[in-house]
Amino acid sequence: MTQPASAKVTRASRLPIVWLVPLVALAIGGWLIFRELHSRGTEITIAFTTASGVEAGKTNLVHQGVPVGEVTQVIVKKDLSGAEVTLRLNKEAEAFARADAEFWIVRPEVTFSGVRGLETLIGGVQLNGRPGSGPPAKEFVGREHPPVAEDPSQGRAFLLRADKLGSLSAGAPVYYREVKVGAVETSRLADDATEALIRIRVYTPYIDLVRANTVFWNAGGAAFKVNLLGAQLKSTSLEALFSGGISFATPEGKDGLAPVAPDGASFALHDEAEKDWLKWKPRIPIKPIDSEPGRQPRASDLPAALKPN
Repeated sequence: MTQPASAKVTRASRLPIVWLVPLVALAIGGWLIFRELHSRGTEITIAFTTASGVEAGKTNLVHQGVPVGEVTQVIVKKDLSGAEVTLRLNKEAEAFARADAEFWIVRPEVTFSGVRGLETLIGGVQLNGRPGSGPPAKEFVGREHPPVAEDPSQGRAFLLRADKLGSLSAGAPVYYREVKVGAVETSRLADDATEALIRIRVYTPYIDLVRANTVFWNAGGAAFKVNLLGAQLKSTSLEALFSGGISFATPEGKDGLAPVAPDGASFALHDEAEKDWLKWKPRIPIKPIDSEPGRQPRASDLPAALKPN
């Protein structure tokens, strides 16, 4: 009588549960690394003359009030001519890694033209920038000062040519009969370096004051006059005394007023006014923001400093 074959029992090898902990940790770590690399944007380098207050891991690139990048390194340039700031962009901020993007450092600044960078008193300095639309780039030269906001609907821009810039700076006032009607936007040297070019903007209600034969002169700084009665200090305003200023006047000829100057028209900037210019009193209709009872001022009527946020 044959006996039935006995069943052979084998134990399945089981992974000790103690190994599950490092495997799970490894999986989570790998997922976190993947997510970080996937969300991480481009790393760019910005050269500044000085990077005072900029700190790695603390200073952010802020756009429209939202952080879109973080400074990862701040070093001195090899030739000791400035500082290099390495910035890691967020994935959604790739437009800042374009050739025509601009960057500048925002610090608290108090001038007669207003207060800038007040929020940095608490959170420290920050980087601001304008995204670009050119080809991809990773190296940039930072601006020394924030650019002046350009708004074509806010008045009309004109170009002034001068032998020297003098005390004029961005934001300096532009006056007509000592009433502020505009501001300096920016300045640079001419392409052949023979003169300084200053771009100003006259606010919307006053653009008809600038005619084809209008004359401009430098009204900034202080002028001393000494006569038998003593010394006299003359300045248009405290704002013009410290940041510079420009005044202009328009004559009325025998045939009436000259045509209104178009946007971008060019004029010479004189060092000072001639006596006859100060006597010109042409009747030029303007439309100031308070000329119509009950009318609410439009955004295009207001200087940038008075516009609502």
